[in-house]
This record gives sequence, C-alpha cells and structure tokens, in this order.
Amino acid sequence: MANYDELKKIAKETLDTIADASVDAYKVAEEKARILARKTKLRAGIVNEKATIRRLNVELGSSYYKLYKDNPAPEFEDLCEDISGAFERIALKEKEIEELKNNAAAANAEKEPACCAPEAAPEPEHEPDCGCGCEAAPEPVPEPVCELEQSGDCDCGCEAEKPQE
Repeated sequence: MANYDELKKIAKETLDTIADASVDAYKVAEEKARILARKTKLRAGIVNEKATIRRLNVELGSSYYKLYKDNPAPEFEDLCEDISGAFERIALKEKEIEELKNNAAAANAEKEPACCAPEAAPEPEHEPDCGCGCEAAPEPVPEPVCELEQSGDCDCGCEAEKPQE
C-alpha cells in the first residue's frame, strides 16, 4: 500500500505543479492580451490624429491660398502658382467639355432619324359660323414617337429605355 500512497502523493504534486503553471500561464497571457489591446487602441488613436492633421493641413492650405494667392510669401509662390495653373487647366477642360456637349447636341439635332421626328400636327378644324367670332383652338402637337421605342430597340439617342439584359 505504501506504493499506492506514494504514487497518489506524486500524482497530487504533479497536478498541483501543472495547475500552478496553468495559472501562471493564464496570468501572463492575460497581461499580454491587455497590453496588446492597449497598444492597438493607442495605434488607432494615432491613425485618427494623423487623419485629423491631414484634414487640417488641407484646410489650412486652402485657406492660405484663398487669402494670399495673389501675394503669397516667397516660400509659397511656386505652390500658389501651381495651384492657380491647375485651376486654369480645369477651367479650360470644363469649357472644352461644354463645347463638346453643345456640338454633340447640335449634331444630334441635325441628324435626328426619321423614326423620332414629330408627327405632323393636323390642321386645326374650324367650325364655320360658330357665332362667337373665334377661331377654333388648334389640336395639341403630339410628343415625338419613335417607332422603335415601343420595342426598346432604338439606338438613335431618343432616350428610349432599352430592355435590361
């Protein structure tokens, strides 16, 4: 029986050692997780602050440009000239886009296919001798109707809805 009691004692000591090591490992892991969570939170705060700085730098630069674009400090002359040049190039490109839109609209108006031409408005019918001395009101001009619009196969630019594929 002595062997059994000895074996029991050794097993208990071994389990106690394992339990103590588990508790120690848990405490270490808990501390590392706490530190990692804090570092992650701090890094996220740093990222947010850097984003705030970038946004404020843009606002500061924009405000400076608006106030001093015509008479900037010598160290900012090149930057202000570059920005002014970019605004001029944007204006030229927007003007060209507008001209292209106007030219395209004029070309489309000249080349409107017969399928989209408005139907001829009927001559107004006058009732002879209605007695009031007025002329009969003309019939309203119907909207242009594209023959292909009904099927959805129109490709003439008349804004007929094409079927979804």
